[in-house]
Amino acid sequence: MWKTETEVVIFIIIFNLILLIFISGIFVFVGQYRKRKILYAKEKELLNQIHQQELLSNQVEIQLQTMQDIGREIHDNVGQKLTLASIYSQQIAHADLYPELSEKVEIISKLLNESLKDLRQLSKSLVQPPAIQGDLIALLQDEAKQINQTGFFKLQIKSDESKIDLSLSTRNAIFRLLQEFIQNSLKHSKCKNIVIDIQNIAQKLYISIEDDGVGFDLKIQKEGIGLSNMKRRAAEIGCNFNFESTQGRGTKLSIMLEQ
Repeated sequence: MWKTETEVVIFIIIFNLILLIFISGIFVFVGQYRKRKILYAKEKELLNQIHQQELLSNQVEIQLQTMQDIGREIHDNVGQKLTLASIYSQQIAHADLYPELSEKVEIISKLLNESLKDLRQLSKSLVQPPAIQGDLIALLQDEAKQINQTGFFKLQIKSDESKIDLSLSTRNAIFRLLQEFIQNSLKHSKCKNIVIDIQNIAQKLYISIEDDGVGFDLKIQKEGIGLSNMKRRAAEIGCNFNFESTQGRGTKLSIMLEQ
């Protein structure tokens, strides 16, 4: 009888141990599954960001290639025809075949030459567009210098960083985004001051830009092209985007980019 009770107790203990091990195994499995799921989600998000960066870089390359093609077409085709027209007009003027029209022919020749000069400059700028040179901080400081020289507005750059390392596409997107905000503020907000604050903390870039203009009610005013462009640029480089505006209290934009 005693042996039977001992066996029952031992059986219960073993059963509970097995059950405990089984439950522990389930918890471990669930924990590992959740970790792998989180890791997979992060890897997927990272791949998506890389993909967006590649798309943005490709888009920039396509735009540059398109401009170069247009520039070459202008130079080779339209420029050639204008050159011939200019030569013919000069020949007519020098031949003095129509004295009563000589003055007008001279004017036409002058206009053709000026148009040809402008066209060549346009063609050159399209074939070899001026690159956006410099670091983001330097670009913004140059922008501030130009705006502050007007004497009507003040653009201030606040940052503890002297230089921020970003890829070409990311730097250009952020710079154009901030430019869009600045231009909208100067045109519509009746502001006097614009402040850009840049902080680089723990591999995260925090940028805020705000004006002291009249502001507006986001619930009433429809989203314009400027705001749509800013949202699009932020989405292309994976920025967190927050836009705020209050009537009488100005407008503020905040973005955060993981580097």
